[in-house]
Amino acid sequence: MHIFGTLAAALTIAWPLTVWWLQESLGPWPLLLIGCSLIAWRLPQARGFAVIAAIGMLAVGLAIDAELGMRGYPVAINTVLLATFATSLWQGMPVVERLARLKEPDLPPQGVLYTRRVTQVWCVFFMINGAIAAWTAAYADLALWSLYNGVISYGLIALMFTGEWYCRRRLRSSDHG
Repeated sequence: MHIFGTLAAALTIAWPLTVWWLQESLGPWPLLLIGCSLIAWRLPQARGFAVIAAIGMLAVGLAIDAELGMRGYPVAINTVLLATFATSLWQGMPVVERLARLKEPDLPPQGVLYTRRVTQVWCVFFMINGAIAAWTAAYADLALWSLYNGVISYGLIALMFTGEWYCRRRLRSSDHG
């Protein structure tokens, strides 16, 4: 079972490149069904949102076009993450605060405020990235869709993590200095 989980995780991350590579030989319907299954199964922390997103992809495939539904995978992922992060701002503890408390259980009040702001910034990121993913799904060719959603968007995520890490280090050094 461990190898299956690892393979599914790799497929989830490499979905746009997998689609680019297999779309011509498999066609959009099998890939759409695999994508819907991956979303519903691989996001257990957001199971309700993930199932709704998978149903949305399938509905687009049935009502409009299977390839558009298949290309909706990155849009669905961004939507699930946006819903999860945004909901956490109103219910319970913001996602970034939960993550921060794993390392620092006694997070000071300024840390709580900072993690709330970072959660909000991630919400904006998921909105913008999801909108670009939707544009590439609807208007770009498969190569550009795969490039943006399988390479560029991951680079932007890395920039977000790096930028946040840099900001956090600067804030911490100014608190101690």
